[in-house]
Amino acid sequence: MNDKRPIGLFDSGIGGTSIWRSVHAMLPNENTIFIGDSLNAPYGQKSKDEIIQLSKKNVDWLLAHDAKIIIVACNTATTNAIVELRQSYDVPIIGIEPAIKPAAMLTQTGKVGVLATKGTLMSQKYEEAQQYYPNVTFINQIGYDIVQLMEDGKLYAPELERLLRTYIDPMLAQNIDYLVLGCTHYPYLAPILDKFMPSSVKVINSGEAVAKQTLKILSNNNLLKTDGILGTSEFYTNKDVAILQSFINGLGIAKKIDF
Repeated sequence: MNDKRPIGLFDSGIGGTSIWRSVHAMLPNENTIFIGDSLNAPYGQKSKDEIIQLSKKNVDWLLAHDAKIIIVACNTATTNAIVELRQSYDVPIIGIEPAIKPAAMLTQTGKVGVLATKGTLMSQKYEEAQQYYPNVTFINQIGYDIVQLMEDGKLYAPELERLLRTYIDPMLAQNIDYLVLGCTHYPYLAPILDKFMPSSVKVINSGEAVAKQTLKILSNNNLLKTDGILGTSEFYTNKDVAILQSFINGLGIAKKIDF
């Protein structure tokens, strides 16, 4: 079946475009539609009920635009709302979780750093995930203000680098050999992290795993677009179009919506 309906992705802001990049790289012929709810960012400081309601609003919008599958391109929304979303909608829904499994399996020092939002690190889902690896010490750090600075267009501002050093240096002092980026905004921090993190510390995010899972589900459910034509991509935000545009560069045109 040649299913031309788009893959729908949403995030609390522009960070989910990092997941879009991974999905698009693996499935270039699929049509995609992305919504960044930057007006309500960051989700990590909101209550579970608020996150569920905002997530449902995003899913409703994507389904109204004929999405055939939903990717919750937000760690906080996944850990707090994925169960409710799957119970409420009759479409495949893929979530994003901190990639602690590969880090825990590969660590040589037994110390893994995890940088994520408060909403992710304080969730029951994340607490349960850590318990699978009793021999690994997870050094968890809430990334206060990182998302907000990025949403304000300050990705390369000196204050963001100073903030990152404040969070990461104590992890390095405790001999981590893996750093898990537990927020879809954070892969964009890689050039900054490269400035001060030793090459012996490996950085892991969830993008490739999500792309593989998307391919698997589309294939298993006969939902792939099979015409061999390069897919189209649409990007929407309810806040600053220029900031979203800066994160997608020449990959598409960001549009403003009232949402």
